[in-house]
Amino acid sequence: MTPSSPLKRRLYKVIFEAHTPLGKAFDILLLLLIISSVLVVSLESVKELRRQYLQQFITLEWIFTILFTIEYLLRIYSTPKPLKYIFSFFGIVDLISIIPTYLSLVIMGSQYLLVIRVLRLLRIARIFKLTHFINEGKQLSNALRASFTKIAVFIGTVLLLVVIIGSIMYIVEGEASGFTSIPKSIYWAIVTLTTVGYGDIAPATPLGQILASFVMIMGYGIIAVPTGIVTVEMSRTARKTAETRLCPNCHQEGHPVSAKYCFNCGYHFAAM
Repeated sequence: MTPSSPLKRRLYKVIFEAHTPLGKAFDILLLLLIISSVLVVSLESVKELRRQYLQQFITLEWIFTILFTIEYLLRIYSTPKPLKYIFSFFGIVDLISIIPTYLSLVIMGSQYLLVIRVLRLLRIARIFKLTHFINEGKQLSNALRASFTKIAVFIGTVLLLVVIIGSIMYIVEGEASGFTSIPKSIYWAIVTLTTVGYGDIAPATPLGQILASFVMIMGYGIIAVPTGIVTVEMSRTARKTAETRLCPNCHQEGHPVSAKYCFNCGYHFAAM
């Protein structure tokens, strides 16, 4: 399915495709605007700068938001399947990136959520044809999905473990050493097991210190388990070709410019 009018087809190629000169120029301009927008929001959070240039910051934020709103509406207008774009990953990110400014009219300070626009920089891999980054990103995403069940079971086991360890430490150390409750002792177990070690609570008795040493050593092994699970799944994940072409029918990225059909829905690119 192609855009129904010449104007829509032209807009589609400029806005959604990065392999044409105009498309690439549009996306580079968009990236510069995104970086500038995030920089403005970051600078506004500096107290001295906010006091001196607050009005300028507000004006710039609205300018960026209006431009991004127009861009978002043009994307919806030009694509043959608007709902596919709206509910796609980038469609959701594009929408979320313009909401905070409008929300700031009702909720003070919500404009700082505009830093989420930095997610839109993920398009840089497609724009500059950094295909190996797209490949690696897809491979990691597939590996994480395949590992989800195993990691969930592992995390559940760890949670049970810290509850048991925390309860034992509460009995062994007691309030005198700062272990004033089982929840606080569980907090200590989590901090120690993850090798963070804030040091706000520490065991004082020999038995508590022995248990703490065991937990610290065990922490190194536990941290390595999720990494091993994901690594194994990554080795099983097939590497897929990725390029700049995006399917107008299902909004699936990762097609070579020379591709004739979408590998996701079978759409015929020659019809464009």
